[in-house]
Amino acid sequence: MEYYIYIKTFHIVSFTAWMAMLFYLPRLFVYHAEHSDKKEFCEIVEIQERLLYKAIGLPAFWATLISGTVLLIINPSLFESGWLHVKLLVLALLIAYSFSLNTYRNQLKKGTCKRSGKFFRAYNEIPTLFAIIVITCAVTKEFYLIFTLCMLALFAFTAFIIMRKK
Repeated sequence: MEYYIYIKTFHIVSFTAWMAMLFYLPRLFVYHAEHSDKKEFCEIVEIQERLLYKAIGLPAFWATLISGTVLLIINPSLFESGWLHVKLLVLALLIAYSFSLNTYRNQLKKGTCKRSGKFFRAYNEIPTLFAIIVITCAVTKEFYLIFTLCMLALFAFTAFIIMRKK
């Protein structure tokens, strides 16, 4: 337990770096999708997308996963609290989201992506919702259903506003 706080600090820093990639990569996809007719522009964006995903996102993802696992091994009593189960569920969704970004990255690179800039603007909101839920659970050590439902409603409304036609 002597090193627990340092592992936890590393976990938080790793999570922050991973979230940075999850926040920014879909924004690059917006530009890529909206300027797919400009070859030189897309080549530069593809480099940024690849480096962001592979040089920042993946290492931070693995560091987050490994440090979180170590924290659970050191302190298995965390499994007794309900908030951790919610956090782990949202983690599974974040992992799926993260890998979906790589799928979209590859599709954009090949020119086979059918998604629009509007879609990626709305898709970009998802990690914010997940981060709010994870951080709230981790800080309060509670799970508040009403709070979570309000956040879901807020983000559904945000996505609706982004996706609606003008």
